Amino acid sequence: MRARTDVVVIGAGHSGLAMSQALSQRSIDHVVIERGEVANAWRTERWPTLRLLTPNWMCRLPGQAYDGEEPDGYMGAADVAGFIARYAGRVHAPVRTRTTVLSAAPAGEGWLVRTDAGDWSCRAVVLASGACSRPLVPRLADEVPASVAQWTAQTYRRPSDLDPGGVLVVGASATGLQLAQEIGRSGRRVWLASGEHVRMPRLYRGRDVQWWLLASGVLDQRIEAMDDPQRARRLPSPQLVGSKNGEGRATLDLNVVQQDGVELCGRLAGLRGTKALFSGSLRNVCALADLKMNRMLDAFDTWASERGLDGKVGAVQRFAPTAVPAAPRMDVELGRAVRTIVWATGYRPDFAWLDAPVFDRRGELRHDRGVVDAPGLYVLGLPFLRRRKSSFIHGAEDDVREIALHLAGHLDRGARTTMPTAATMGTGGPPAARPR
Repeated sequence: MRARTDVVVIGAGHSGLAMSQALSQRSIDHVVIERGEVANAWRTERWPTLRLLTPNWMCRLPGQAYDGEEPDGYMGAADVAGFIARYAGRVHAPVRTRTTVLSAAPAGEGWLVRTDAGDWSCRAVVLASGACSRPLVPRLADEVPASVAQWTAQTYRRPSDLDPGGVLVVGASATGLQLAQEIGRSGRRVWLASGEHVRMPRLYRGRDVQWWLLASGVLDQRIEAMDDPQRARRLPSPQLVGSKNGEGRATLDLNVVQQDGVELCGRLAGLRGTKALFSGSLRNVCALADLKMNRMLDAFDTWASERGLDGKVGAVQRFAPTAVPAAPRMDVELGRAVRTIVWATGYRPDFAWLDAPVFDRRGELRHDRGVVDAPGLYVLGLPFLRRRKSSFIHGAEDDVREIALHLAGHLDRGARTTMPTAATMGTGGPPAARPR
């Protein structure tokens, strides 16, 4: 039997659940489909020591703010999963867990969503499966010798899981630095291949750098105001790390990992036989990151001074430039020195099941601030979707409010379903999900 509803939301992470709350407030019938449990990625695809880059006091969803005992701490993956699960219960989201979407395609004036637990006909679909579904691994990974083990940030869990020997971590954003530091502190030799990156202090003038970004309006910058929107959306995550209870709130940058014994190299440029080759641009890349950080701090200082806050925050600070080796290594032997590569080269969403002509020649979803290039199709949770904060937990609220308004208008332009719906069918919709 095929069930009918107005909207199918795919993904029960924070974005999908925030959309569910917005739809419920408008009395729009809908269902949320999740391949695992609520907040599945946080439960199953994160390493144990991972913590949010944003302090707990920033974590909120529509109708639910952080109310724990460590507002200045940083939630771990299990804590985030619990926070999101509590939200699902609070908003009574109609979630169908352990249900895998097989395809979603236009059908008549709406959409047909096929799952392994039955099919749904609907007027609109919201893609909320997240921006981190699939590790983004460069093609040259196929050329790595078979004697070298390869991991991604999605599959990595702890240093003891890796093969004995040296480790090359590729990528120097937040994830790469955290993994390089953790693996290096376990006693292994670690090389870190660094390309373009965003350097930030954890604390600036006594406040978390995220406080400055939020208070000064940086996180509320809109994508349409950017000179190069596509580049803005591809900026790497800043070099930050969170701690359990906020104690110390340490800065993590290339200087810190080098002090921990990690050897800094340039961008991984290619392979030649059993050698990994590094770019000679390391010094320029680091100088550019330092320059951009100082420009950001200058902007913070100007903002604080204009608002009379100089006496309410700490003194102006500047930080030592990135220390670059006098003669950076240009290559390293794979299979001998390096026995493992950890790819910390980012993620991309996975819409392989979406059967619609809505992708550009790069394979990326064509959308205008979350409104996809197909009637009734929407996306949430992508970097800089509408605002710089779009991919953060607290960033979902504003994006969902605006996209839900557009979605409601789409539904109102035609008759909403009058067939039995997810709400009226109760347990008589698609059959219970099969265990996987």
